[in-house]
Amino acid sequence: MTSTWYLSEKTDESQILSSRVRLARNIKKYPFRQMLSKDSAEKLIRETLSAVLNERTALNSLYRSINMSEFNETEQKVFVEKHIVSPAFVKDAYPRGLLLKDDENVSIMINEEDHIRIQTIMPGDGLSDTYELASRMDDLLEESVEYAFDKEYGYLTSCPTNTGTGLRASYMIHLPALEKTGHLKGILPAIGKFGIALRGLYGEGTESLGGIYQISNQLTLGKSEIDIVASLQNVTKFVIDREKALREKLMNQHRLEVENNIHRAYGILSYSKKMTAKEAMDLLSEVRLGYQTGLLDLPKPNKRIYQIMMEIQPGHLQRMAGQELSEQGRDAMRAEYLRNVFR
Repeated sequence: MTSTWYLSEKTDESQILSSRVRLARNIKKYPFRQMLSKDSAEKLIRETLSAVLNERTALNSLYRSINMSEFNETEQKVFVEKHIVSPAFVKDAYPRGLLLKDDENVSIMINEEDHIRIQTIMPGDGLSDTYELASRMDDLLEESVEYAFDKEYGYLTSCPTNTGTGLRASYMIHLPALEKTGHLKGILPAIGKFGIALRGLYGEGTESLGGIYQISNQLTLGKSEIDIVASLQNVTKFVIDREKALREKLMNQHRLEVENNIHRAYGILSYSKKMTAKEAMDLLSEVRLGYQTGLLDLPKPNKRIYQIMMEIQPGHLQRMAGQELSEQGRDAMRAEYLRNVFR
């Protein structure tokens, strides 16, 4: 079994933590999600599951069907924190289905905003491979179901902004220098001209934590899937080059201050007794910057930095505790977890 993406060394190697592709599809014979009856929604789920989990696909041993209603709120948060499903997917009480590959690098959400949302995710800069994997899953499903498709407009989706290719490609990137200096605001209009946007850690409508953003395409109509992927790769390279240049400038002009912030962050993570999620993410961002710039020569923790960032989120902490925790309880457990991985 291939290792889950967030356990890979590639998440710590560069500004790019992961590459992700999402394809939005709808089945022609069913109305859009907003007009879908519960009986039809259940039927659609069974039909989609059967398209993957049947003997002729040779994939039934690699995927498992997950009924989200069988999981409590904590477990559902863990799915979001792992980027397996969207925040909107777990909040919806409507009949939903989920197909998840054994390595958690491929998931298929059924009855989210669209009937089918295929998502593939890989560590580091692997967007082309991520797209190819999503495309193969798309082709497999299309052998069993007929998609809603128009010769002029392309794939028809619940929201017009996804019509066309239905493709949302994204990188998760770490931009601490651009964020802390305020230079990020000046970049947004420039990348917007190319149909690219910066979003928060969990996508649209969420905030950045620890200097981590999702950069993704906004346009899905009028370009081919290959062109969309290439455009995102080019724009992301531009943003990362700006981040690297700013890091070098800070190291040349304010090296002692930068180095002090990084070492203080390491110390606080190693000894604190209480820690909010935001503070922890900011401190982990400093430490990640320290290792990448070579300013931090202290021992690395026994887990990948992004893995730590994910496991200090509320869902993961409460699952580790085996119970619901108060905010103060989570802050105390988060600090204990961080002391263990850093000391």
